[in-house]
Amino acid sequence: MNQTSASVLCQARRIVVKVGSSLVTNEGRGLDEAAIEEWSRQIAALVRDGREVIMVSSGAIAEGMKRLGWTRRPKEIHELQAAAAVGQMGLAQMYETRLKAHGLGSAQVLLTHADLADRERYLNARSTLLTLLKLGVVPVINENDTVVNDEIKFGDNDTLGALVANLVEADALIILTDQKGLYTADPREEPTAKFVHEARAGDPALEAMAGGAGSSLGKGGMITKILAAKRAAGSGASSVIAWGREPDALVRLAQGESIGTLLVAQTAKTQARKQWMADHLQLRGAVVVDAGAAAKLQEEGKSLLPIGMTAVEGEFSRGEVIAVRDEQGQEIARGLANYASAEARLLCRKPSGDFEKLLGYTGEPEMVHRDNLVLTR
Repeated sequence: MNQTSASVLCQARRIVVKVGSSLVTNEGRGLDEAAIEEWSRQIAALVRDGREVIMVSSGAIAEGMKRLGWTRRPKEIHELQAAAAVGQMGLAQMYETRLKAHGLGSAQVLLTHADLADRERYLNARSTLLTLLKLGVVPVINENDTVVNDEIKFGDNDTLGALVANLVEADALIILTDQKGLYTADPREEPTAKFVHEARAGDPALEAMAGGAGSSLGKGGMITKILAAKRAAGSGASSVIAWGREPDALVRLAQGESIGTLLVAQTAKTQARKQWMADHLQLRGAVVVDAGAAAKLQEEGKSLLPIGMTAVEGEFSRGEVIAVRDEQGQEIARGLANYASAEARLLCRKPSGDFEKLLGYTGEPEMVHRDNLVLTR
């Protein structure tokens, strides 16, 4: 392996933690306050250590079932949505109470896969989450099961955890489950099955090992966790699959202790993001910049500010990949636009102090932030 478990987790500054329904609700017997208290205590310790933590928590449907007196997970979509609506109230309240007891603010964020597929909504969600982290608030994320259909039928929060890791460019995804980690085969059926301490995320052999059913409460099994780790690795995040009731699991992982199964990402975080933009085949538009702005981009690695823009070409929306051209028409970079083309035309040659007057609101000071920009020349 290129990285050891110690280096991956010790160096992780931004961490997404995902916990499953069976852990949150103690196998469906209602919200497990002791478990949520324990995770909240550990998250507080990580935050004090300078880490940023996002919680992705299942449990709304299971808690709703308990509150409604249902013993079996319903199959009708409208009943699942009703259970989610009822259960989400208790889930959010529990996290808010326990995190507050440890001096942390919390925020409820409900997402659907559609939010992350649409680029503008993706950027809005990203901006919100990064702002919350900057404010020292712990976002508690769940899938918005109350308003979606196919996500309840086919989705799972392992996948959502990976998508959130990609969204905020996390360093690590920790998936807490009711199993110790990954074995080479189901240990309940194969006594000779060996525990997998470390492997390469995305290794096809892992998917063969992970075949098997999950718990009756959640939708996923070990296979969804392996696929989630593969997805998270695409943006450079390594993943750990560990038992959620392991004492001090989060703290010990952050200290570099080997717990559970580590699936190491093979792609550097920045490389993955830059490569995604560099490989973009369809560009809807471009901005032209003056020589000073071009030099700042190419020689100093600065963000692109509207004051350095001389023209806007094509029609594009916020969040789309656009080209950055010099005055000779040569593409020198490309990146994610913080403003749509119509807004960008108003901002050309304007300082950030004029944005509110021109647009009616104050947005980002950059047209393209340096983190979302890749040089092509």
